[in-house]
Amino acid sequence: MTDTIFARASGAGQAAVAVLRLSGPGTAAAVARLGGTLPAARRASLRRLHDPDTAEVLDQALVLWFPGPGSYTGEDAAELHLHGGNAVVTAVSDALSRLGCRPAEPGEFTRRAFLHGRMDLTQAEAIADLIAAETTAQRRQALRQADGALARLYGGWTERLTRILAQQEAAIEFEMDDLPTDVADRAREAAAALAREISAHLDDGRRGERLREGLSIAILGAPNAGKSSLLNALAGRDAAIVSPIAGTTRDIVECRMVLGGVPAVIADTAGLRASTDAIEQEGVRRALRRAEEADILITAFAADTTPDAETLAQFRQAPGAIIVATKCDLAAPPALDAPGRVIPTSARTGEGLDALRQALTREAARHAGLGDAPALTRSRHRSALAEAVEQLGLARAAPLPELAAEGYRAALLALGRVTGRVDVERILDSIFRDFCIGK
Repeated sequence: MTDTIFARASGAGQAAVAVLRLSGPGTAAAVARLGGTLPAARRASLRRLHDPDTAEVLDQALVLWFPGPGSYTGEDAAELHLHGGNAVVTAVSDALSRLGCRPAEPGEFTRRAFLHGRMDLTQAEAIADLIAAETTAQRRQALRQADGALARLYGGWTERLTRILAQQEAAIEFEMDDLPTDVADRAREAAAALAREISAHLDDGRRGERLREGLSIAILGAPNAGKSSLLNALAGRDAAIVSPIAGTTRDIVECRMVLGGVPAVIADTAGLRASTDAIEQEGVRRALRRAEEADILITAFAADTTPDAETLAQFRQAPGAIIVATKCDLAAPPALDAPGRVIPTSARTGEGLDALRQALTREAARHAGLGDAPALTRSRHRSALAEAVEQLGLARAAPLPELAAEGYRAALLALGRVTGRVDVERILDSIFRDFCIGK
């Protein structure tokens, strides 16, 4: 990190203002060369920026100077708020390059912030999620994580596991000293309690990942059940082809939507029926696979047609599905021996569509788990935490105290991979502080 880097922090293209961000040991010198003097820290100052070789005026800009370590990256940093024309940005960027700065690589500012201890990996990932957030719920989840909700939770577990390992190490290394005789037993009990907490955190139905990545909704039903019309009505546009010819939809037709702040992809699928047509058979196979993978399933049937045995069987096989009667402008839906309430709808008149949207929104909120507890947001976290639980179990069952210590150490390393922070010195500090050894 001896280089001084710069990059455009605002959006690409022509705009009223473009922001160039700098970070690194040469930031102060570069800003002083461009603007004549270094402005007061954290105070916007108007400066004429000059070419360092020709003294030509490049732009009149606002300059902000952030001395380290109190900056985003933890290094000396600055921002140049330029006029947003491409020619201005290019001229200033060329000048910075001639002053010894280099263009930043993707994510390098946040990487430096992590390496300087300004944030842990979960907070760094939250910055990326916040930039990519498309809905209110995604924004709130990313902000909570960026504010350290996961970091505090995992940091607390790390502290407890560090103490557990310190107890086990002390029981091994200093067994002849004046230590309590039940140190290893207490470590084993504490490890069991910690494993239960991490397991409960893992058993969350992947709500954080679902919110971050978006839910999957599938519409399933027989041919001519009104599935495509239902999709178009929910989407508010003609996303799928609607035709009275049975089997019009052969492949998956997708449409993005937002349900109570939760992003979702709703899919129209091929009608379910026995067919000798190879293409239609493939469409049915894809429809069934999409239904199996969906977070929310809508099973649809036309109100003017009595559902066949296969459709009724589908209803019974998916007790959590939302059952929708379509074409209710043509006939009243028949009574069904099916689990759950049937929502009558009409894509032509709009009947029941609000009720269906409300039902979908409730299901989306349930699957995304919009609540107070911080949620896992990435499979990387889940994998590392699952390994920590496994290693804690192996440590508690270990026949030798040395093997137990190795299991606790492996669990601690797994936790450290989530946050990016593993500190051996903390284990030593805990041993000497808590057991008064080394006097």
